[in-house]
Amino acid sequence: MSESLVLVLNCGSSSLKFAIIDHTCGAEVLHGQAERLESAEASLTVKSADGKTNIPIANANHSRAISEIVKVVQRVDGLVEKIKAVGHRVVHGGELFHKSMLINDATITQLRECEHLAPLHNPANILGIEAAREVFPDLPHTAVFDTAFHQTMPSKACIYPLPYDLYKDHGIRRYGFHGTSYRYVSQQAAVELGRDESELATVIAHLGNGASVAAVDGGKSQDTSMGMTPNEGVVHGTRCGSIDPSIPEYLVQNLNMSMDEVSDILWKKSGLLGISGLSNDCRSIEEAAAGDHELSQLALEIYSYRLAKEIASLVVPLGRLDALVFTGGIGENSTLIRGEVIRQLGFLGLELDAAANERCIRGQQGRISTESGPAVLVIPTNEELMIAQDAAAFIA
Repeated sequence: MSESLVLVLNCGSSSLKFAIIDHTCGAEVLHGQAERLESAEASLTVKSADGKTNIPIANANHSRAISEIVKVVQRVDGLVEKIKAVGHRVVHGGELFHKSMLINDATITQLRECEHLAPLHNPANILGIEAAREVFPDLPHTAVFDTAFHQTMPSKACIYPLPYDLYKDHGIRRYGFHGTSYRYVSQQAAVELGRDESELATVIAHLGNGASVAAVDGGKSQDTSMGMTPNEGVVHGTRCGSIDPSIPEYLVQNLNMSMDEVSDILWKKSGLLGISGLSNDCRSIEEAAAGDHELSQLALEIYSYRLAKEIASLVVPLGRLDALVFTGGIGENSTLIRGEVIRQLGFLGLELDAAANERCIRGQQGRISTESGPAVLVIPTNEELMIAQDAAAFIA
């Protein structure tokens, strides 16, 4: 084990994921998650080579959760002393942050200026940063932004067709997300294909409860499906993705809904959950669809169709397609979704290797297409390693 480890923190509004990582090889010494924070059911789950431990932390906030994580770490002889940096996932960096940044008081002030762009995510990210700085005041802390990778998008891809002053004066534009995942997967795709990343034109589909697709040329983002918020683009677990922008107005004027109610529908009651009426979990929907549940079958059809259509559109900024890559929980494990999407994209020369598709699940990386035509790959993402490596760069 390296003498220089990184603590990676990913804070949600009521949760906190963590990992202690050897940034030189990606090995995780410890990892886990604090869930249901600020409730009586709050708990901390810790996983290591020795097994899994669940610790009740009733009513704990982010600060106490981090303190509890430190207590766990302190029980491992010499481990605290080996942590040399802390890396924080931050969802939205707006136009202020084009790369990972060392955190100081001025950085946090700038982060607060971006809160309105991701009101469900950034405030929680800042809570985690402040709590961790209290516990580890002498370590360098680094903010790694989901949006930074997409700062290479040209204006034609990121500017909405709205009055230009809305962009110039208020920053209303497309930003894109899942950038840390795309950065890792783009590098790994080049390794898998035995080619230099700088020469690859790749479409990457990061598919989880939040889903997006990106066009990556030479390791740089050219366009992506998510926009100003993570609710543009393809179908998500509970979010609607792209819809007619007049629908919210219709719901307010004709169904007497408040904007809060409309927002709740668009963010929390739509997507796979909204269509199926059962779940936002793709595994549950696939099981129900296999049992002839018609709305689950429809949900999978809509998901696959819209995903295939988005992938095809993102070949346009590349001009060609060397590889299509699936990643994220659904992308790494749903042989059904992958197979259906590839079938619909046959006109691009994609051809499924059914046996390879069945093999590439539960962390198995590899090619799932035949040797003819563009490659189709499954690559498990590793955002934590990217965050750890960025944080390690500031250790000196």
